[in-house]
Amino acid sequence: MAIHEKSLIRPENLKVQDKVVVDGVDVSGHWSTFIQSRVVTDYNEALEEEIAALPGGEHIHRCWQCGSCTNSCTVNALNPDFNPRYWIYLIRTGMESELLRDKDIIWQCVSCNKCTYACPRDVEPEGVMKATAHWLELKGHTQKSKSTLFDEEFTEQVIATGKIEEGRIIRNFFARTGQPLLQDWLVEMAKRVARRLPFKQGLMMGWATLFRPRTRKWAKASAALSEYVHEQEQRNRKALRIEERA
Repeated sequence: MAIHEKSLIRPENLKVQDKVVVDGVDVSGHWSTFIQSRVVTDYNEALEEEIAALPGGEHIHRCWQCGSCTNSCTVNALNPDFNPRYWIYLIRTGMESELLRDKDIIWQCVSCNKCTYACPRDVEPEGVMKATAHWLELKGHTQKSKSTLFDEEFTEQVIATGKIEEGRIIRNFFARTGQPLLQDWLVEMAKRVARRLPFKQGLMMGWATLFRPRTRKWAKASAALSEYVHEQEQRNRKALRIEERA
C-alpha cells in the first residue's frame, strides 16, 4: 500500500534550498527540493479495529488502495485535500497522528455515495468516512458536527414522543448550534407555507408546538429505543476503549 502521490507530501515536509552548488553545479530551486525524512513512532495498532467496530467501518479491511473512491469523490473535485483513499491507508497502517492532521475536513463527506458505487471491493467508503468522523468525535479530537447535533435532536424527539414536529426540531437544533431562530430564509419559507397552509392543519401544528403530543401507548416503545441507543453507545465506547465519564 505504498503512497506515491506528490500531492500527499505535506508542504512543511518539503525543503528547498535557495542556493545550492554541488561539485560546481548550481542545483538551486527545483533540483534542490528534498522530502524531510520522518520516523513514525506513535502507531495505533488498534486504529483499523476501532474504525471497523463503528457503524459503516465494518469492511475497511477489504480496501486494496485502487483509488476509485477518491477519483469519484464529489468533495475531492472541489478540495483535493479530501482524500478517502489516503485516510483509509492511514487507518489501516495505524498512523493516527497523520490522520488527525486532517481532522477538520474528514467530516465534510456529503454522503453522495459515488465512492461506494465505484468501489470494486465493496468497502463502502462513505460508511468508512462517517465511521471515522464518529471516531474523531468519540475520541474527543473534534467537536460534534452540526449533522451529529441534528441527528441527536431528531432521535431524542422520536424516542420521547414517537412523533416528528419539524418546528421544534429546527428551534432546538438552532439552540444547540448557537444559531438565531429568525433567519431570513426561514422566515421567508414560513411565510410562503403559511399562505398555502389549510387553517385546520395550521391549528394542529400550533397545538403540537405548544403541547408536544405523544403517540398512544408509546411508553414501552420509548423505553426499548432508549435501551437500544444506550447499548449501542456502550458498545462503541468499549470498542474504542473509552473510559466511562463520571
